[in-house]
Amino acid sequence: MGVTFGIAAYITLVSFMTGLNTILDDLILNQVPHIHLCNEIKPSEKQAISLYKDFEDAVPIIHSIKPKQNQKKIHNALPILNDLEKNKKVQGATPQLQTQIFYLSGNIELGGNLVGVDIIKESKLSNIQDYIIEGSILDLKNTENGILLGAGVVEKMSLSVGRKVIVSTAKGDKFPLKVVGIYQSGIADIDNIQSYTNLKTVQRILGEAENYITDINIMLYDISDTPALVGVLEKKYNVSAVDINQMNAQFETGSNIRNLITYAVSITLLIVAGFGIYNIQNMLIYEKMNDIAILKAIGFSGSDVQWIFLSQATFIGVSGGILGLIVGLGLSRLIDTIPFKTEALPTITTYPIVYNPTDYLIGLVFALLCTFIAAYFPSKKARGIDPVQIIRGN
Repeated sequence: MGVTFGIAAYITLVSFMTGLNTILDDLILNQVPHIHLCNEIKPSEKQAISLYKDFEDAVPIIHSIKPKQNQKKIHNALPILNDLEKNKKVQGATPQLQTQIFYLSGNIELGGNLVGVDIIKESKLSNIQDYIIEGSILDLKNTENGILLGAGVVEKMSLSVGRKVIVSTAKGDKFPLKVVGIYQSGIADIDNIQSYTNLKTVQRILGEAENYITDINIMLYDISDTPALVGVLEKKYNVSAVDINQMNAQFETGSNIRNLITYAVSITLLIVAGFGIYNIQNMLIYEKMNDIAILKAIGFSGSDVQWIFLSQATFIGVSGGILGLIVGLGLSRLIDTIPFKTEALPTITTYPIVYNPTDYLIGLVFALLCTFIAAYFPSKKARGIDPVQIIRGN
């Protein structure tokens, strides 16, 4: 029972905690690309005084450095997209046009962020469709002046699908857009300001040409290629490239800590179960002293006695481990059916469980290893028992 309980508790706990960690990871990772290209505002690398030859040997001290005035759009964005599609490491690249706007509805005015996208490409490379709680990506694709409003904006402005909302640019130009869907990422800071519409719609609102693109999001086949590819893309296209690790440095740290806690608690459970098995085996030796003495008296060697206890421990490890895996799987499936609904996570309907075969293999191997080690030392003691002293004592 000790082996069964320990392994069952390990499987249930690690499956549940891994599921929770996966939800939190996906909540962030599904919102960001592997690599993000844009024209980032930066101070000039070379100041005017550094170009003046008379001051080559001087140490200039410059105050109030102003950032370089760059265009927001990415130069040659369309050729860059075509070139990225040919890269074997790139799964896909999607264009975006982001702009600051105001949402207007009656006397209500909210600041926000409008993102123009190619919604079909976007849905293929991200899970955006999973976060649309009303409407669909096709509704946006087929509606020229449609908009997917953030759930926070909808709630604050008392809007619904089918109604119209007016957006105003920084220049004061106003454009009516039809609400074709509601988007809820689960991150309040995003849902309260951000909305999506077609790329051409934003270009028309801003009065820009079809090649006016401010951002390019890139998804790779292998996320581990990200750090090496960032530098290459920056030099090749003369843009700022930010990888997923830079965008989510704090998130990465939190994720590592959560995983560390998960495995620390799981290993602690297994170790506690191991001590329980050791105590059981140790007590068994003392209870079987007379039987051991009789076995040795009729000709069994110390090695034979030790092998009997090790064989028994192996049987306990195999049977208890397999039974523990079955009980753990049953408990995990039971938790997986418990309803769990929250507005912040519209894609989640039950408590999350991850069925990882590696965890089950680790549980079974530990059960065998633990029972063997726990039985080895008591069986070694049984091997050295002198049957004469045991019989005399009785």
